[in-house]
Amino acid sequence: MKVSRIAATAAVAGATVLALSGPAFAHVSVSAEGAAAKGGYATVNFKVPNERDNASTTKLEVSFPADHPLASVMPQAIPGWTAKVTKAKLDKPLELHGKKITEAVSQVTWTANDGKGIQAGFFQKFPLSLGQLPEDTDELVFKALQTYSNKEVVRWIEVQQDGAEEPDNPAPVLALSAATEGGHHGASAATKESAAAAEPAAKTTTTVAEPADSSDTTARVLAVVGIVVGVAGVAFGVLAGRRRTTV
Repeated sequence: MKVSRIAATAAVAGATVLALSGPAFAHVSVSAEGAAAKGGYATVNFKVPNERDNASTTKLEVSFPADHPLASVMPQAIPGWTAKVTKAKLDKPLELHGKKITEAVSQVTWTANDGKGIQAGFFQKFPLSLGQLPEDTDELVFKALQTYSNKEVVRWIEVQQDGAEEPDNPAPVLALSAATEGGHHGASAATKESAAAAEPAAKTTTTVAEPADSSDTTARVLAVVGIVVGVAGVAFGVLAGRRRTTV
């Protein structure tokens, strides 16, 4: 009886924790693949979970910060989705690689082609290549609209205030790391060099990782030793039998 009560109490407590922590994991968020250094370029992913049991997510609209405009934004092709990049004129032109940029990306919209989109119980990542990242801020705040198949729109646009509790619908925030040595132009070159070297490095790591499994190596050694001991035991038995027969 006591065990049953303890189990029931634990189940209720666990369900309560999940209910309280669930929304924190269900936000539309953004994160970088590797570092997002100031003045450099980065690949980021907008992670969109489906929070409804009776509808799917069919559209995602991400607005870019006007106070820190980005001249270069390139979406990655996603099967089943169409991406649209919208640009707007800048009040103050940017200088990128020695050229003046008079417009920057203001919004990227992804729309599900077949209307199915992100089903209940699943999430989708929407990758973007961004650059040149600003050098005068520690973060970029994006505002996102998530549209469901039942026409419901969830607005992830609330900005986190210092010292305040997390809002119900927080806007995705991308944290920027310190600028790399050599400035923003050097950061761009370093990013390209590291990207070019990434593939062979990954292959080397994968190749080396297999024999690095100590438990597998130990098991093989013990197997060989066992075979040798077994053969020796059989040989000893045969010799002992011959001696008895001779005597």
